[in-house]
Amino acid sequence: MRLFFVWMIVGLISCRGSKTILVPERKSELGGTAFYQKAFGMQWAQRDSFVLQEVFAGNIPEFLKKFHPVKVVVFDSITKKIIRATYFVSPDYLSVGTNKDWVRVNITPLAAQKIADSLQCFLPTPKMVDDIYKAANVKLIPVPMYALRDSTPTMWQHHLIIEGQRKGRKGLIAGIKKDVVITDKLLQHPRQDRVAIYGWHQLNGQPIQPVYTGHIYWYVDYSQGIRLVYRKIKVNGKWMDYTEVLKDSSLQKLLCSNAICNYFRYP
Repeated sequence: MRLFFVWMIVGLISCRGSKTILVPERKSELGGTAFYQKAFGMQWAQRDSFVLQEVFAGNIPEFLKKFHPVKVVVFDSITKKIIRATYFVSPDYLSVGTNKDWVRVNITPLAAQKIADSLQCFLPTPKMVDDIYKAANVKLIPVPMYALRDSTPTMWQHHLIIEGQRKGRKGLIAGIKKDVVITDKLLQHPRQDRVAIYGWHQLNGQPIQPVYTGHIYWYVDYSQGIRLVYRKIKVNGKWMDYTEVLKDSSLQKLLCSNAICNYFRYP
């Protein structure tokens, strides 16, 4: 357990405008194909535990550690000044495995929050999902699936379909998943056991999925992905924690499009 807490001290290493996030020392060499073969019959709770086990064992493809910059600009109507910010996002959705054999994985927001916390990251807001899509250099057409949507085999099949579309192109990718997001709508919902999803942008820039909080937190299907965002944001040249940005009435517009954007995290 002592080693577990050692690697949880996370930072970022600058790399030509991008940021490389530090993750646990690799303790597992389980490939993505073997992951899905083992997870074939798992339900959400077992699958969550399996993903957490592999991520905490450092079993993340190397390319996923290099976070890409997303630049945003807003006008502060009070100070009459332009505010510029840069935040850094994972180039793809949460995946496990090696660079040669990796797979995207689908987990609940509770498991996603544990991973985000351990890597000094957070989950995006709907506005951020829009901005990430605009910044992406690899935009793919969403591929809906209709049978056994929440089964592990369908999740694997969807990953393989995306890879067939991607054809080896590298860089920040978008349009392939609905994002699990943080949003005020979760606080406004009469039940506090929801997951919020949004996105799955088409090539015209319009999302298939509006912000939706109708699913209970443990519902996970093939279309839901976890995009990690590094928690430190550069605002007008100054590093700030994302919670500070969300609490500031002027700065929160960098991350949220609604008038009131409260700080939210999953339990």
